[in-house]
Amino acid sequence: MTQELHIIGGGMAGSEAAWQAAQMGVPVVIHEMRPKVGTFAHRTGHFAEMVCSNSFRSDDDERNAVGLLHWEMGAANGLIMETARAHRLPAGGALAVDRDPFAEAVTARLLAHPLISTAYDEITELPADGHWIIATGPLTSTALATSIRSATGADSLAFFDAIAPIVYAESVDMSVAWMQSRYDKGETEEEQTAYMNCPMDREQYYAFIDALLAADKTEFHEGETAGYFDGCLPIEVMAERGRETLRFGPMKPVGLTNPHSDKKPYAVVQLRRDNKLGTLYNIVGFQTKMKYGAQTAVFKMIPGLENASFARLGGIHRNTFINSPTLLDAQMRLKSRPNIRFAGQVTGVEGYVESAAMGLLAGRMAAAELLGRSLPPPPPDTATGALITHITGGAEAKTFQPMNVNFGLFPPIDAKGGRKGRKDRYKAYTDRAKESFTAWLATQ
Repeated sequence: MTQELHIIGGGMAGSEAAWQAAQMGVPVVIHEMRPKVGTFAHRTGHFAEMVCSNSFRSDDDERNAVGLLHWEMGAANGLIMETARAHRLPAGGALAVDRDPFAEAVTARLLAHPLISTAYDEITELPADGHWIIATGPLTSTALATSIRSATGADSLAFFDAIAPIVYAESVDMSVAWMQSRYDKGETEEEQTAYMNCPMDREQYYAFIDALLAADKTEFHEGETAGYFDGCLPIEVMAERGRETLRFGPMKPVGLTNPHSDKKPYAVVQLRRDNKLGTLYNIVGFQTKMKYGAQTAVFKMIPGLENASFARLGGIHRNTFINSPTLLDAQMRLKSRPNIRFAGQVTGVEGYVESAAMGLLAGRMAAAELLGRSLPPPPPDTATGALITHITGGAEAKTFQPMNVNFGLFPPIDAKGGRKGRKDRYKAYTDRAKESFTAWLATQ
């Protein structure tokens, strides 16, 4: 009889790992501490709960690396991607989902699988025997993090991630705001009008920046450090880097036309639909560590949000990851304890999609090992392969930081015949990756 595979953590990575292993015929036990032991960011005990954005980002599988990762996960019969598509919301060129029904559906599929069982308990020590995948994500419990630190000798496992606020749509003043996706992206009118846009003139923008910089912020506890991942910086940290930084980041006023005024906005705040009903919108790129009272005061300075009601304010939480290039082998196993694999954000990938992709890979590798065979990693010219290559040796261990998938992780494209334009070059990356990933799948 095949031995059981134990997975710690029921987030994106753990859920996908469990599904993949069970589909290969391996019995799986998911160990999830919620809802018995809560976290700062989680609200439910569901698997694959989305605690930050409700977006899986770009769905363009021809010219975008994360869209390509969507395609690869779909080709590998990934549960997360299949469920996301079943619960998608209009979001221009992005894949956004109705977060609660999405998590409920993932949970139902896993609980209904005959080879998957669940233990609602907190694992506080790295297991000494058995086959395990650690997929505890950014909110790894203090006890388990201490055990990992002890086993690996790592000096630090924590950096900090910030959460964006969510606004009730009915409280937005639509005589000021308007509905439009940047550059009218999307195939349908619903997709092309997926975002609320709140314009600022120059005076309003600089007043907003001043308020951001002056607002009360959450203080760190003794011994904590604030090493933020650049892709998810708190908005006030971006503002500290320069008064124009936000105008060239989440508040860039490009690709948009204000139907209420002929005057071009100096900056634009976008809100993205957060649920299927369209009653909730999250403020795009507005992760924050401001205190709650400061948040309501500062965000109500945004034109159109003067009377906004907030379903959730922003916050800050610890994010845990290991130095994977030093600690993991090419099979995602802990070199010092090869019965243990790591998957998801704890390995040093960043984002829902990347986490789920590493769960998919860890689940398949662990199942193959239990079934008496070896599964090589996907080729490094695929999105999944580029990620695992990066975290298991491609990155510089001394400066290792969490990373989103991007074409910079891929082997360069042969550009014979002249330099390719960016769009053509990206298309060449994705064409090559799809061919390689399809061939990799065919060997299994």
